[in-house]
Amino acid sequence: MSSKIDQAAAKSAQLKEEISELQGQLAALAKQQAEMDKVRQETHADFEVAKADLELGLSGVRKALQVLRDYYAADAAALLQQPARPQMHDKATGAGTSIIGILEVCESDFATNLAKEEQEESDAQEEYEKLSQENALSKTAMTQDLKYKTQESVSLDKTVSEV
Repeated sequence: MSSKIDQAAAKSAQLKEEISELQGQLAALAKQQAEMDKVRQETHADFEVAKADLELGLSGVRKALQVLRDYYAADAAALLQQPARPQMHDKATGAGTSIIGILEVCESDFATNLAKEEQEESDAQEEYEKLSQENALSKTAMTQDLKYKTQESVSLDKTVSEV
């Protein structure tokens, strides 16, 4: 009889130690998840700022391109419809073409950077969701393990005290 009591007490002590370890792991998991949440919010906020800047830049470059294209195209269309006016000022079409070319490169760079930022944000969100899901599953498993070990420990303590 004494042997059963000693075994039950030893098993209960072991379970209490495991319970303590599980509680520590759960606390560490919660801390890790909170840190991940904070980092994710910061990176998302940074993305929103960068995206707004890139979209604003892209919009400005596109408007500039449209104005320049309209300006240099208007001369060609005007010559076809009206008699020639006296030339007091010539449009520098060569320079205009160069400026338009530079702006087209800028437009391409803005669009590329915007796509890159959006892809990085998408990848970061996917990774965050994956890790959060894994953490949720781990938490559920640890919580259930903790529950059952606590019940078993209480049961063993009750058995030891009754005997």
